[in-house]
Amino acid sequence: MASIYEVDIQELVARTAEELKKASLVQPEEWAKYVKTGHFKEKPPVDPDWWYFRSASILIKVARKGPIGVSKLRTLYGGKKNRGNKPERFYKASGNIIRKVMQQLEKSGLLEASKSKKKGRVVSPKGMSFLDKLATELAKRRKPSIKTKESIEKKGIKEEIEKKKIIKKKEKNKLEAKMEKQSNEKEVKELNIKIKEDKTKGER
Repeated sequence: MASIYEVDIQELVARTAEELKKASLVQPEEWAKYVKTGHFKEKPPVDPDWWYFRSASILIKVARKGPIGVSKLRTLYGGKKNRGNKPERFYKASGNIIRKVMQQLEKSGLLEASKSKKKGRVVSPKGMSFLDKLATELAKRRKPSIKTKESIEKKGIKEEIEKKKIIKKKEKNKLEAKMEKQSNEKEVKELNIKIKEDKTKGER
């Protein structure tokens, strides 16, 4: 079984978001369509499914960096605000969105409170199984089948044979051209000798 570290993170987020929506494991709040994800943003998200993508991203981040709390996640999702002529300034992301998402994920059994000294949330066994299953699915999609491998190998062998044929043909053409040149040079040399002999006989 593949882990979340063995697949492309963007593909995993998209696939996780799709599954969270399909299974109704998280639900956008009523105000979700009107709010910005942080003070540094100019407008609310354009994608109507942004809540699912943010939920998927948070779930994966907790799985990779947990135990982790809202405060650190706010920093991770923060960004710089364009303040016109003033220098850009870093602002944290909205804490309310992250808090609500984590509460929904915990209610669905995908997250749980940390039992260690370090406070925060960690991914639950159910949540890790959920992510590993999706990661395995993505890994299988990317992994070529045995037939595909065989066809690739056969294609490679054919290309190599064709290359060798082209090289041999070029070498043959070069050799023929060289022999023809040598033959022409020999004929010219013989002709010059004959002309010299005829000239000598004429002088006598």
